[in-house]
Amino acid sequence: MEHLDHATRTELEAAAFRRLVKHLDDHKEVQNIDLMILADFCRNCLSKWLVSAAEERGAELDVEAAREYVYGMPYAEWKKSHQQDATPEQLAAFEARQAKKQEQA
Repeated sequence: MEHLDHATRTELEAAAFRRLVKHLDDHKEVQNIDLMILADFCRNCLSKWLVSAAEERGAELDVEAAREYVYGMPYAEWKKSHQQDATPEQLAAFEARQAKKQEQA
């Protein structure tokens, strides 16, 4: 990607991000805890990263607006319609992942 000019690279990165957001929207069955266990990020992380990127550029974006963009609907609505309670197995796997991260730090 180094051979691409900055504008083209930015456009490609933005397109890939939009595709990731759409992919997550198309797969609502994938719970945030599953993403956290496997990849150490979730939809909420993406929302926070958007807010952080906006702040770095002097733009205003609140977390709820970013979440609505990432979730495709208000966060409370998404949680009510799609979020399931974490299973004991998911919670254990998440705890193990967090413990491993702390050991590595």
